[in-house]
Amino acid sequence: MLLNLHVKNMALIRELEMDFGKGLNILTGETGAGKSILIGSINVALGMQSFKGFAREGADTALVELVFSVEDDALRRKIEALELSVEDGQVILSRRLSGTRSISKVNGETVPLSVVRELASLLIDIHGQHEHQSLLYKKNHLRILDEFAREELGAYKEKNAELYAQYAALKKQMESSVLDEAARKKEADFLQFEVEEIENAGLRAGEDEEVEAQYRKMANARRIAEDAAEAYRLTCEGPGNAGDSVSSALARLLYVSGYDREVEELAGQLSEIESLLSDFNRSLSSYLDDLTFDEGEFAQLESRLDEINRLKTKYGNTIEEILAYKEEKEQRLQKLADYDTYLANLEKQYRQSEERLRENSEKMSEIRSRYAKKLSQMIQAELIDLNFLETNFETEVSQTGTLSAEGMDEVCFLISMNPGSPLRPLGDVASGGELSRIMLAIKTVLAEKDDMPSLIFDEIDVGISGRTAQKVSEKMAVIAANHQVLCITHLAQIASMADNHFLIEKSVQNQSTETTIRELNRDESIKELARILGGARITDLTLQSAREMKEMAESAKKY
Repeated sequence: MLLNLHVKNMALIRELEMDFGKGLNILTGETGAGKSILIGSINVALGMQSFKGFAREGADTALVELVFSVEDDALRRKIEALELSVEDGQVILSRRLSGTRSISKVNGETVPLSVVRELASLLIDIHGQHEHQSLLYKKNHLRILDEFAREELGAYKEKNAELYAQYAALKKQMESSVLDEAARKKEADFLQFEVEEIENAGLRAGEDEEVEAQYRKMANARRIAEDAAEAYRLTCEGPGNAGDSVSSALARLLYVSGYDREVEELAGQLSEIESLLSDFNRSLSSYLDDLTFDEGEFAQLESRLDEINRLKTKYGNTIEEILAYKEEKEQRLQKLADYDTYLANLEKQYRQSEERLRENSEKMSEIRSRYAKKLSQMIQAELIDLNFLETNFETEVSQTGTLSAEGMDEVCFLISMNPGSPLRPLGDVASGGELSRIMLAIKTVLAEKDDMPSLIFDEIDVGISGRTAQKVSEKMAVIAANHQVLCITHLAQIASMADNHFLIEKSVQNQSTETTIRELNRDESIKELARILGGARITDLTLQSAREMKEMAESAKKY
């Protein structure tokens, strides 16, 4: 549920903060007061829109912050699956503009916009003024039906996605494996050449590092010999060398060590140094005796290193990768050697995969067909309530014959608006206002099945009035019984149903126009209903009508 909205420097909003409650949250106000800015700000926070066109002109920064409560364990697990945390039962989602850069955060941690959008899809659904246009596309009809049938269909959909991935992989493998005899022989000859080239090289793991180390040593043998010999002279042979100096120093300390225990300890330390230096000199002398340079050996090393590097440029960056490449090509050679058997096995796997996918898709079709009848009946009942008195509505499920991750069905909503008129695709018949009400009917039907915590309806009342408006308000109340609903409206019938009523106002302060928002108490809500009913001039009669409307709404919500 959306608990709090904080907006700063967005269009006409300098800064505002509002707390939302459970049930139906209604937002009303004069045209141009800034209702669209609020919805736009929420869309910005959710990553659905950019700051462009919303950030307040002249402001260095802009901010939108949403605070959601997360009470459902299943929703918590879905959020945590995105590697996001739920802290103290809340998720705080913010998006800040600083200069030309925007930063999105979840509970204080910076996240990519793609993660914000995934999180938003779990927390809130915004039905904008033009979202009902989605009903024009059949793929959305399939999504709606699947949502309605989710309890029984869900497991089959997950299985179908897995089966289709296997099927598609085998199909791709089949298509790439069709070779004629000449192409097969050509490929086999080339693979045999590659395998033999690697095999003849006699590579072994780690050999490249050994050869490179030996090559570096031999390539720098003269410099090594000169510097090692100089080191030996300084520590052992030359006049005043380190060995003689240490020995002399030790003799001096030993001479006086009997007079002071501390000097005795220092003499012991220096004695250890003398021993270490003697060991070092013996090791260095042995190294110099063994240090040789053989032109023939160096040429062999250089040739071997060139061979290894040449193979690396062709088959892999390391000897391990080259050997793995060789093993892969040997397996391919084996397949080509008995290609008919390989193709037969591959085709068998492909056919079995296709059969399993088709069987699961057929089961999905059967479930969809059953639920399509239930969905049609329930939507039609809701449409009658919304003043579509002579409407006939059906959900048609047909098989395309083409297998996909979604099955092999196509779903189309069909409607007849008048008695005697044939059923036709929804998009060919319904107007924009009618589509809006049909979407509301669908949302009402899905209200108990939909696990979306919060829903926003932005001016769903466009183009309706009278009895239809009253029915729309009742539907909104039904949805709000199971969800938190935020609704921007111009109709008193809908506003009267509010559990929480907010007024959006525009004012001029210090020669600057600003949008503010405040929550109304019951008396203030009645006055706002009167304004909506009567316009600029509010009379006792309009106030009385508004009061009666509020009382009727409160009474209706008790049942």
